[in-house]
Amino acid sequence: MSEIKKKLVIVGDPACGKTHLLIVFSKGIFPEAWIPTVSENYVADVEVDGKHVELALWNTSGSEDYDRLRPLSYPDSHVILVCFAIDDPDSLDDVQEKWISEVRHFCPNLPFLLVGCKKDLRRDPRVIEELRKTNQRPVTSEEGMAVAQKIGAKHYLECSAKTGEGVREVFQFATKCSLVPMSTPTKS
Repeated sequence: MSEIKKKLVIVGDPACGKTHLLIVFSKGIFPEAWIPTVSENYVADVEVDGKHVELALWNTSGSEDYDRLRPLSYPDSHVILVCFAIDDPDSLDDVQEKWISEVRHFCPNLPFLLVGCKKDLRRDPRVIEELRKTNQRPVTSEEGMAVAQKIGAKHYLECSAKTGEGVREVFQFATKCSLVPMSTPTKS
């Protein structure tokens, strides 16, 4: 059986849940400690629509220190996950203010998904109380969907690496998007 190989790059603010999402999906374990990322790669096998796909998962650092290095991750990509943390409304603002312009600049014709990570924290009393101190609250599904539509994401998904909810679906959908042939602009 011939294997289809696709490359997925994941971007978003530091500590928004990118690395945990990738580790839970590719290794099936939830790391209890936060590990700052420079750049890491994982591989996972995904089956969609009867096709076996080897998915190369490229993790990137969201730190500003790596703004000049991160673009080296984009070449030969097939789909991008733009992530934010549901318990951090500022990270959703950064999707619109930083991440989308970067993705569009380096990957203008590539499909991308907006992914709300840390869904399990949306109703966490400690999180709600901390956010209330700064007149904020966790991001709602409706807010995430509205931003996804505004920025032209192929889809909006939410997940929790901690509980596992929605993790497989994120990568199933991303893999499906990677299999759709990219349309190239025609010259007139």
